[in-house]
Amino acid sequence: MNHDDLETKMSFKLNLLNVFIIGGLLALLLIVLTTLLITFTPLKEYIPGYSSTKLKKTATKLVYQVDSLEQQLVINQKYITSVKALLNGNIKYDEINQNNTHINQIDKVNLNASHKDSVFRNTIDEKDRYTVFNQATKKNEIVFFAPVKGEITSGFDSKDKHFAIDIAVPKKTPVKAVADGTIIFSGFTADTGYVLIVEHTQGFLSVYKHNASLFKEQGDLVLSGEVIANSGSTGNLTTGPHLHFELWSDGYPVNPIDYIDFEK
Repeated sequence: MNHDDLETKMSFKLNLLNVFIIGGLLALLLIVLTTLLITFTPLKEYIPGYSSTKLKKTATKLVYQVDSLEQQLVINQKYITSVKALLNGNIKYDEINQNNTHINQIDKVNLNASHKDSVFRNTIDEKDRYTVFNQATKKNEIVFFAPVKGEITSGFDSKDKHFAIDIAVPKKTPVKAVADGTIIFSGFTADTGYVLIVEHTQGFLSVYKHNASLFKEQGDLVLSGEVIANSGSTGNLTTGPHLHFELWSDGYPVNPIDYIDFEK
């Protein structure tokens, strides 16, 4: 009412039903506003049980990275296992080309080729027959240095499956890396003693066996001419102090003499 003339301006009747209706509407409106505020604002991050969007994205990214690392770890483990088996003599040289078996199987299929096709195919086969070794010869960008200086007592012989050269040197002669690279294997085997394998660029691997001691571990980076081991006579397949040195190109053994000068 108006306080000056006591005239009634507005009136309403309050009862229990009106109180419940108004209270219910206010409560519902408060609930809706609170829900919208929590859903569409960063305030939800402060409520127990909710996580931030940034945290979810980071967690998802990490899950994918872990999965990729696990796959790469399996691949690396298979590679290391194959290298160890090769060093232990469990894999023969003839089995190195087992991945090319499907090529031989394709050759056995009768494709009913014409005379021109047969001549062309024979020409390509002749060119590709020594492709790996020709490519290795052309890789002249790497300059290899002799790991040791000494007398070569046993040379490279593919017929006898001696894919290395043996260099007679005094015990504990420093063994040097033939080029820059990464140590991919550093360990001991019963037949070849202490062994180091260095991976170089352009698909080359160098192998050093029968060492007395090793100075590098797997994963270490080495420079050309850096001392990586001491020569010795460890392992069952040795007759005296010497270095058993192998050089591989794209998975195939090559004669180290064709790439390195071993003169005293």
